[in-house]
Amino acid sequence: MEFVTYCIGKLAQVLHLSQQEVYRRLKRSGILYDYIVPSYDVLHTFSSRYLVEDLTEYMREKGELAS
Repeated sequence: MEFVTYCIGKLAQVLHLSQQEVYRRLKRSGILYDYIVPSYDVLHTFSSRYLVEDLTEYMREKGELAS
C-alpha cells in the first residue's frame, strides 16, 4: 500500500492535481488495481521519473489525461 500512496503522490505532484483526483482517475480507469497493484514487483524497481512517465502515458491511453 505504501507503493500505491507513493505513485499517487508523485503523479499528483507532476500533474498538478490533488491526490484525491489522481486516485479517482487511477481507480476509474482500472490502472490502480489492474496494473499498479499486480505489477508492484516490477514497477517498484523503476526510477521515479520512469514510473511517472509510464503511468502518465497509460493514463493518456485510458483517456484519463489529455494528450
